[in-house]
Formats: sequence, structure tokens, C-alpha cells
Amino acid sequence: MSPPQLGAAAPSAVKSRRLFFALWPDAAQRERLAEAVHAAVRGSGGRPVPAAQMHLTLVFLGAVPAPRVAQLTDIAGAAAQAARLPGGSIELPLDRLEHWRRPQVLCALPARPTAPLGALAARLIESLREAGFAPDLKPFRPHVTVARKVARPSEPASLPPVRWRFDAFALIESLTLESGPVYSVVEAYSLYAERV
Repeated sequence: MSPPQLGAAAPSAVKSRRLFFALWPDAAQRERLAEAVHAAVRGSGGRPVPAAQMHLTLVFLGAVPAPRVAQLTDIAGAAAQAARLPGGSIELPLDRLEHWRRPQVLCALPARPTAPLGALAARLIESLREAGFAPDLKPFRPHVTVARKVARPSEPASLPPVRWRFDAFALIESLTLESGPVYSVVEAYSLYAERV
């Protein structure tokens, strides 16, 4: 999977950009998940996350000063090089649904930890900290948010497995609009030897 290059350079007047690294699935993978969780999302009374915005966050950076954004591409490239996996890909079975009460979200996640995914997130954090960035250090819980503002909480439940497969990860910019967040790919990084 190679994420499309959607992001445009921010205007020079912008003082910071809200950024994170993520597994950014293609449209077919997103649609499969959206179909699999449709009934649960509807039953939650929450606001569905559009399929086009579904992703799995690896490392959240928050507001990064614009002059530092250019440095992120080299740092992430180095991290991808260090975190390459046998076969150069990550396969993620999303087979569980959980309601997270405090943020009021419904999430799809793997029932069992995926070691390569945790290793990639850890390497990214290490590389970013060494370069003087301040990534979010909350414990890594791989998940895909499928509904927000959930009104009817539910117990965790099994989900017929939806397999997402990746051979790249991406640097994503988030813009908060009145209608909700809008994401765009700034740059993609291969989990193989060559950059996408």
C-alpha cells in the first residue's frame, strides 16, 4: 500500500502544523472496515468517522513549528530504515470493537498486540526525541476510531476480522474545521529499502 501524496505545502504565514505519523490505508481497505462496523456505529448513536479519514496513528506530534516541519521527512526516513520488517510489511487484523468512555469513541483494534507495529512506533518516538521533537508518550494502543461522540456505550465485542496490510507509513497533517478534522498526507515512507 502506497499512500497517495495529498498534502500541499502550508502557506508561509502558518506558524505551526498539527502532525502525526500513521498507517494510512487505501480506499478499499477503509471501505471494508466501514462496512464491517456499520451496524455497531449505528447502534452507538455516535457520529461515524468517514471511511476516507480512517487511519491508525503511530505517533502524535501535535503542533510543530513550521520551520521544523521540513526536518521531519529525514527523521522519519531514518526511522523507517531502522524499523524495516521481514517482508517489509505490516498486517493488522482488526477483530475487536471497544467503546472508550473518556474520549467517547468507538474503536476497531487488533485483539492481540502486533509486535512489528509496536516496534515501528517505538523507533519513530526514539528518532523524534533524539532530534529534539516532543512526541506524545502515552502508551501505544493501536486502534482505528470509527465513531465519535458515542451516546450509547457498549461492552467490547468481537469483529469479523478485517485485515489491513501496509508496506508504508505516512506523515499526516490534521486541520480542524467546523465540520471536523481533515487529514492530508505530507509524505509517505516505505517499510522496504526504498522510499515510496
